[in-house]
Amino acid sequence: MTALEDREDRSALPPPEPPTPPKSPWHRLRENVQLVAIALVLSLLVRMFVAEPRYIPSDSMVPTLAVGDRLVIEKVTRWLRPYQPGDAIVFEPPIQLQALGYRKDGAFIKRIIATAGQTVAVHDGRVWVNGTAIDEPYIAEPPAYDLETLEVPAGSLFVMGDNRNNSNDSHVWGFLPTENVIGRAWLRFWPLDRLGPLTGRS
Repeated sequence: MTALEDREDRSALPPPEPPTPPKSPWHRLRENVQLVAIALVLSLLVRMFVAEPRYIPSDSMVPTLAVGDRLVIEKVTRWLRPYQPGDAIVFEPPIQLQALGYRKDGAFIKRIIATAGQTVAVHDGRVWVNGTAIDEPYIAEPPAYDLETLEVPAGSLFVMGDNRNNSNDSHVWGFLPTENVIGRAWLRFWPLDRLGPLTGRS
């Protein structure tokens, strides 16, 4: 390409665009409000369908969970595997508890002991599922009560607190409908010296 042709090519280029005028304060405010709204919607969706934080207000799950512990409750794996014995779950109070004055939007945390079709009983200081005493290294102390053999109906769970003698659970009010389950207790994030995942039978 000759020098003349080079000059002619450059002269054919369009003129540079004028600089973009600065955004007005109202325009910037609108953009910030939109960003905050999007963040709030995403946060709400995560809380509804993925995970949410929870606070432990009682000692019914001692020694596994202490008063003041803060947990992440995950809601995803319910679609990948059914709830099973050993899972610590958070759930809305069933109608038996609502009739006693507990709010429907409240939440309990207990451990699943038996699922639909299994039998559960309590005697001799042990919990028996399908006629076999289960190993429970996580409880505060052996249960000081007896419970006759019950079969868990379809669509239900039998749940108990790890602090067996100080827990308002299925041995008091009966079976928990699975539809009341909010999610599994997955991770303790506070206090930091007890940070870590919560696993079944832990």
